[in-house]
Amino acid sequence: MPGIAGICLLMIFITMVNVYEGLHDVFGTGAAKYAILTLSSLLAIGLYGLLRLRKWGWALVTAGCLLLATGYLLLFTRMHQGPLLLNGLFMLLFFLYLVRPETRARLL
Repeated sequence: MPGIAGICLLMIFITMVNVYEGLHDVFGTGAAKYAILTLSSLLAIGLYGLLRLRKWGWALVTAGCLLLATGYLLLFTRMHQGPLLLNGLFMLLFFLYLVRPETRARLL
């Protein structure tokens, strides 16, 4: 199982992809676009804190993972596209990794 650094690298990649898709109107031009961009900004800040092993970074990334998993799975139920299910399951897997007691014990 990858450590916190591995999870952060994957989350940075996912955050960059979400920002790119948000700026190119993949999520639409309304409130969803700005919600994804806001969530991606908070995830980037949280990833910085998580890499420094801070509890506030862990809290932001954990909440962001849960929100993204919920959003992707909700979009999958409406659009029935496979990549949305895959993204949602990855976010759920990251969330479940972050809430383990062993992961929380390493934080300052």
